[in-house]
Amino acid sequence: MKVTLEAVARAIDGTVVGDGSVEITGVAGIREAREGDLTFLANPRYEPYLELTQASAVIVSENHRNIGKPLIQNPNPYLAFLKAVRFFAGDAERPCSGIHPTAVIAPDAVVAEDASIGPHAVIEPGAKIGSRSIVQAGCYVGARARLGDEVLLYPNVTIREACVLGDRVIVHSGTVVGSDGFGFVRDGDVYRKLPQVGIVEIGDDVEIGANVTIDRATTGTTRIGAGSKIDNLVQIAHNVQIGKSCIIVAQVGISGSTVLGDHVVLAGQVGVVGHIEIGDGASVGAQSGVSKSVKPGERMFGYPAMPLRQAKRIEASIRNLPELIQTVRRLKRRLDELEGSKEPR
Repeated sequence: MKVTLEAVARAIDGTVVGDGSVEITGVAGIREAREGDLTFLANPRYEPYLELTQASAVIVSENHRNIGKPLIQNPNPYLAFLKAVRFFAGDAERPCSGIHPTAVIAPDAVVAEDASIGPHAVIEPGAKIGSRSIVQAGCYVGARARLGDEVLLYPNVTIREACVLGDRVIVHSGTVVGSDGFGFVRDGDVYRKLPQVGIVEIGDDVEIGANVTIDRATTGTTRIGAGSKIDNLVQIAHNVQIGKSCIIVAQVGISGSTVLGDHVVLAGQVGVVGHIEIGDGASVGAQSGVSKSVKPGERMFGYPAMPLRQAKRIEASIRNLPELIQTVRRLKRRLDELEGSKEPR
């Protein structure tokens, strides 16, 4: 595929600066790009690569300086690059509608005529699969579970009994939705399992990464709000409530009955204790441990997590600790000398 830079710019809502007749044959990251590729700059840390990249053109922000290469200017270079990737790659090929001969479908399960059920998938009694949904090889959809329209389950996804997925939900391989929550009661020297009889409900346009576990509620509902995006290897415990358009990055663990508002961001490896609230628009930095409720819009970091500005001051102080210790030792020696000189002879 060969197109002019001008044609690409029109497709991604950008403005060309320089030679718009340059031929573009594909897209690539700024370090990997070769002649014919279109790349982008969204993170200032990659600015030095602008002078080294072999790309034929670069997507930059509207106020970026000229770098001697043809540019496409767009206020959101990353979003524009995603549009360019889609422009060159096209839509993914969709499996044919219908049920594979090796799939096991309960007689009373309801599968839309235009849905696609892959090899060795299992659809249990009372389950419902919506229009244009795709259930790929080896998936399990439990009894009375409901999948909305245009849902995509990649191979080996498990949707346990009675759980509900909205429209256009994407779930990647190895994920389990509706596993039992971790609930046990001590009875003498043994732990008795607390029945987990609730469900999981996932809103429209949610995407869930690989090997994620979302526990069903003990009673009631574990809920993931519409538009939220969950990365790989995340654990969401029973009765957690996650709002709309949240971002939860890899290896996050959220304990039971915690509530996240809308537009919350949890960076990688954040741990959240149970029974607290994280307000709308709050964000927590990577590897932080959240032990108390967080106000809306607050930026938190550290272990335990604290307001970002305070955490940065503490971090800076810790880095200077060796020098501070040496200073204290010198002052102590000097003080000892002064006090020794005042002793009566």
